[in-house]
Amino acid sequence: MKNALRSLFAPVLNVFEKGTDEYVYKPSHRTILLVVGTLFAALAAFGLWLIILTNQPAASLPVVIFFTVAAVCWIVGFLGTDKAVAKIWKSR
Repeated sequence: MKNALRSLFAPVLNVFEKGTDEYVYKPSHRTILLVVGTLFAALAAFGLWLIILTNQPAASLPVVIFFTVAAVCWIVGFLGTDKAVAKIWKSR
C-alpha cells in the first residue's frame, strides 16, 4: 500500500528526495513535520468554516494555501524517506 501511495505522490516526493548531498535526519523532524501539517490543516478547516459562515468565497485563497502546505507536510511526513524529511527542514 505504501509503495502504491509513494508512486501516486511521486511528483511531490521527487522534489525533496532528489540529489546526492548529505543530510542530517532526526526522528523528531518527522514528528514535528506531521504536527505542523496538522496545524495547517486546522487553519484551513477554520478558514473554510468561516467562509461558509460568512458566505465570503473570496477568502478561499488562504484556505487553498494552508491545505496545500498541510498536504505536502503529510505526504512527506508519512511517505517520504529520511532524506526528504531532512531536506524539507534544510538539514545538511
